[in-house]
This record gives sequence, C-alpha cells and structure tokens, in this order.
Amino acid sequence: MSIFGRKKDDGSDAQAPQESVSVPTSRDAELTMPTYRAPSANSAPVGMPPKPGTTPPRPGMPAAPVGAARTPRVEGQTERRTLIVGRGISLQGTVADAERLVVEGTVESQMIQAAELSVTQTGVFRGEVQVEDAEIGGLFDGTLTARGNLIIRSTGKVKGMARYKKLSVEEGGQIVGSMEMLQGEGT
Repeated sequence: MSIFGRKKDDGSDAQAPQESVSVPTSRDAELTMPTYRAPSANSAPVGMPPKPGTTPPRPGMPAAPVGAARTPRVEGQTERRTLIVGRGISLQGTVADAERLVVEGTVESQMIQAAELSVTQTGVFRGEVQVEDAEIGGLFDGTLTARGNLIIRSTGKVKGMARYKKLSVEEGGQIVGSMEMLQGEGT
C-alpha cells in the first residue's frame, strides 16, 4: 500500500496498480479564487496612497514634479494646525501646538493655548483656554480669555469667567458668570 493509494479488497499484492484519485474540475463559481495580478512597479499596497511622484498625469495635464504639493494653495495663505474633536468624542487632557481647535464633541482641559477656538452647537468645552479669537455656539464652562474677538452665537452659552477684547453676542446667546474686558495691547 502506498501513501496515496488504497489497498484492494480482493487481497492482491501491494505491487498491483494503484487507483487514481480524481479531483472534480467543476466547482461552485463562488468558491473560485480571483486571478492573481502582479503589482506594477509604481503601485502601492491596497489602501495605501500611491508612491510619491509615480501617479500618472491626467489627460491634458502636465506631470507634477516629484515632491510637488498636491493641494492647491492660495498665495499668502499659511497652513494652520487644526484639531477637530468630532461629535460624540470626548477628550481630556492638554492640547499642545494646535493653532485652531474645533469642538463638536466634549473637551475637558486644564489649559489650552491656541489661536482660535470654535465650539459648535453640539460642542461642550470645560476648563481653561487662552486664544486670539473664540466663537461659542455650544456650551463653554470655565475660564475663557480671548485676546481678540469673543463671539457668542444664538445657541451658545458661556458659564464662568470670560475675558475678551471685543465681545459680540447674538440674540439668544447666554452669559452666566463674570465678564472682563481686556485693555491695551500687552494683556
């Protein structure tokens, strides 16, 4: 008897010809494997962006040099580092080096320094923040220092301490707590 053959029931000797095992050639179409295609030289793994400088140009468009920016930029516009805390997300801790903070969820922080703070209608900010400009459309609870403009939208509510240089409150906006107007350039 060989490893792959069967022993005959009639008691014949092991040297007898072996039965062949056949594999059915027709299988369900759902079980077939897709045909393998070798990746091209400039392709990236699935889910990854293409390798830099290897994207073929679109018809009628000149090819971009390697390392060229792919996003259009307006002359004189600088890129801002923005942190967006999305709806349903909670963040606790310190935020560093964010120029713009957009709160759609919940943020609890001891101290944040940024250029801009935007609390949307669904956003909640609890803690202390120092910014150039702030726009409150949700709930702000804590200490807010806006060295420039503080805008409280009709859906916004500021509780606690607010310091500002310029204040704008839309009809329906709420302020609960103490307010202080900043004077001069050095504050």
